[in-house]
Amino acid sequence: QVHLVESGGGSVQAGGSLRMSCVASGYTYSNCRMGWFRQGPGKEREWVATIDSSGGTSYAESVKGRFTISQDNAANMLYLQMNSLRPEDTAMYYCAARERSSGGYCYAGFNYWGQGTQVTVSS
Repeated sequence: QVHLVESGGGSVQAGGSLRMSCVASGYTYSNCRMGWFRQGPGKEREWVATIDSSGGTSYAESVKGRFTISQDNAANMLYLQMNSLRPEDTAMYYCAARERSSGGYCYAGFNYWGQGTQVTVSS
């Protein structure tokens, strides 16, 4: 069972920066994809960014150019550097992972989730 734990959330003023981390443990097989999602107050969970096992990244339009996703495969760590934060970035942020199947296949989406860390951006 994969276990994901986020850290690094907090409160910051608009224009500020935060760096969030996610540590993963318990893999039976290697992970092939990790990502960040967020859920703001009264909103549905939305995708923020993804990084695959080869380091390829993709971002939601709302965070492109401001957020950077990265990983340290050796340490099973995932990061999200958030710059130029806006009040609309206020949300609970979740780390997610996709572990490969026993046959080595990487299915779409994510099959493990962390508990989340709160980010609050004040104007």
